Amino acid sequence: MWKDFKEFAMKGNIIDLAVAVVIGGAFGKIVTSLVENIIMPLVGVLTGGIDLTASFVYGSGDAQIKLGVFLQSIIDFLIIAFAIFMALRIMTKLTNKKEEAVVEEPTPELDAKEELLKEIRDLLKKEQA
Repeated sequence: MWKDFKEFAMKGNIIDLAVAVVIGGAFGKIVTSLVENIIMPLVGVLTGGIDLTASFVYGSGDAQIKLGVFLQSIIDFLIIAFAIFMALRIMTKLTNKKEEAVVEEPTPELDAKEELLKEIRDLLKKEQA
């Protein structure tokens, strides 16, 4: 059982996934900081100082419905999703360019018979034109 788990855990895809999760978590923190410390204060200035996290609080005491915090989370999610989308889009374009450069097919080498047939074909086309 340990051997099977070890083989499973050491597969390239699992390790890649683990690295992606760690990097994704760190990226999420960066984007959340961007939203909380830069974007939302600018939105607050543009909207006259409205702070969504303190706004739209309903209820009293411990039983509170905090719609402002929920709206803030939605904005965070949308910005994070857009940032990840743009990063993936750029990576896809770069990958496609690399593949296009690699895909160039070499011209096949022709033997003497094929070369002669090609010349005859070209001469016949030239005569017909």
